[in-house]
Amino acid sequence: MKHRSIDNDRRRLLVALAGTGALAGLESLLPSYARGETLSPRSGIAAQVAGGPPRPVSLDFDVRRERVAIAGGHGSGITINRSIPAPLIELWEGQGARLRIHNHLDQDTSIHWHGLMLPFEMDGVPGVSFPGIAPGESFEAAFPVRQSGTYWYHSHSGMQEQIGLTGPLVVHPATPHRIQADREYVIMLNDWTFEDPHRVMARLKSQSDYYNYNERTAGDFLEAVEKDGWMSTLRDRLAWNNMRMSPNDIADVTGSTYTYLMNGRHPVTGWEGLFQPGERVRLRVINASAMTYFNFRIPGLPMTVVGADGQEVEPVETDEFQIGVAETLDVIVEPQASIAYTLMAESMDRSGYALGTLAPRGGMRAAIPALREPPQRTMVDMGMDMTHGAMGGMSADAMTDMDHGKEESGAMGGMHNGITSGMGHGDGHGAMGGMNDGAMSGMNHSTMSSMNQDGGRGAMAGMAGMGAGDPGPVVARHEPGGHGPGNFNVAEVQRDRLDEPGTGLEAVDHRVLTYTQLRNVKPMRDRRAPSRNIELHLTGNMDRYMWSFDGLTYSESTPIDIVLGERIRLILVNDTMMEHPIHLHGMFMELENGQGDYLPFKHTLSVLPASRASLLFTADEPGRWAFHCHLLYHMDAGMFRVVRVAPAEAFDNV
Repeated sequence: MKHRSIDNDRRRLLVALAGTGALAGLESLLPSYARGETLSPRSGIAAQVAGGPPRPVSLDFDVRRERVAIAGGHGSGITINRSIPAPLIELWEGQGARLRIHNHLDQDTSIHWHGLMLPFEMDGVPGVSFPGIAPGESFEAAFPVRQSGTYWYHSHSGMQEQIGLTGPLVVHPATPHRIQADREYVIMLNDWTFEDPHRVMARLKSQSDYYNYNERTAGDFLEAVEKDGWMSTLRDRLAWNNMRMSPNDIADVTGSTYTYLMNGRHPVTGWEGLFQPGERVRLRVINASAMTYFNFRIPGLPMTVVGADGQEVEPVETDEFQIGVAETLDVIVEPQASIAYTLMAESMDRSGYALGTLAPRGGMRAAIPALREPPQRTMVDMGMDMTHGAMGGMSADAMTDMDHGKEESGAMGGMHNGITSGMGHGDGHGAMGGMNDGAMSGMNHSTMSSMNQDGGRGAMAGMAGMGAGDPGPVVARHEPGGHGPGNFNVAEVQRDRLDEPGTGLEAVDHRVLTYTQLRNVKPMRDRRAPSRNIELHLTGNMDRYMWSFDGLTYSESTPIDIVLGERIRLILVNDTMMEHPIHLHGMFMELENGQGDYLPFKHTLSVLPASRASLLFTADEPGRWAFHCHLLYHMDAGMFRVVRVAPAEAFDNV
């Protein structure tokens, strides 16, 4: 299939404008850490994470709607202290923070401190942890800083996150980093649209592939027939048609409306950071986009991953990584040559990229890699059991008639009081295919790619659209039922895909980071066996643009109640054909990725299609906490829950 680039005329115009210097004044609202049109030594210092001696921090944030120059044009955005992205916040572990937000908008606003552990009343989620900040009102978040690392902050009100209200947050450690750096930069990735985000949502609901300019054509069909034959091509097309999906459904919102930004900079001009050859540079990469996964690489310069979601991990050298929405990764690079290096953040669907440069002198540039061919979904992403023939006995039409809503409602009810030994799902899903979730942490993930997938690859090899690379092993099968009308697909077989590099990176010729490589630098503090499993299925109907947990939207659900101090295993099963970055507020989770007692901490986990992942956490932070998909339009559609943590007696009175 031919790769169709997006909006080439607009891109060529912007390149021409950049050549004349006409874009030089279009980003005057960028904060100091993001500027760098003509990087001088002074501006290079301003672009760095400043650091300094530990101290308490008191800051004021004025939230306004303003006309802004951004992404090669002008539009209406929401600024903090007159900048988009919002200013870099630097805090110190062991010190105090007082962060005051003043709302100058004509609507409510809020700020969530993503990944920070703090009293739930300060967490910034309207309707969950506080009422929100009304027009003309102020709110102060005052809390002791209990951690270090790379985080970010954003609005949790309406669609404000999409139109500018995001910013980076760095917490300096009380003791020096295990791996010191000579300088540090924030690398913040955003997706910007000049469309009203509510209009974007309306378009998705009326036509879910509205922004997908890469759908298959009659010409593609004829090419497939010539390559694979009539029967194979027809089987492939019928399978996708039954699912009401396309193998080209990689991203809901694409470069057809998005411009991808690095530290607020358009890719034509790009962001710049300086280094001296031989220096060790820490890059704090933050995916603060609304909907976009990025593949991040620096051609010619290896990266050593030293932090994930703000928490230290054992160093892992790699050449590229896929970063889900709301995740952060810290990498160390050590450029030796006096040359420029391109920071390439390519959108997962390959419809565009954000761009930056590391250079010893301002104005230097390196070659920009061409966009790679768009990836395609596979039958593995469908969750099909390829051991039972091409279609695996799956009937999508039959699925739509299944409605075990009552069963699922009962499952949620089984969580009442947070005292029962297991969630209602546990009796059914927990027994799937003889699966023992407790054994997941003991699996040898590092050898997954060489495992025989129940004979699946042999059965799949002759089928169009299978994709490259070895999928993770089948670890469970779905019980009968489809989670009601809110879900169109079920993952007939569920795979452990933590050892996979991510969509579109299966066949690259260099190293790519996987979740199985992340290893904590400290052993687990709480080694108790979990008292119960909570299993949630990530569900959706792409055709109707409905997204939920267990087929229930937020308005249809009840809170997940957990007793304070309880040890929980959270099992996430992705029944959809899309990645979902799932975020738990207020507490870190330990990803069961085969690293024994050194499981890495995560506040956000990207769950691949048709996969099953498990995480452990100790419910030691009392309060009401949001739990949701961090794809903005999925969350808005209802993929959201509330987790309540309280002493057992509090639930006895409910």
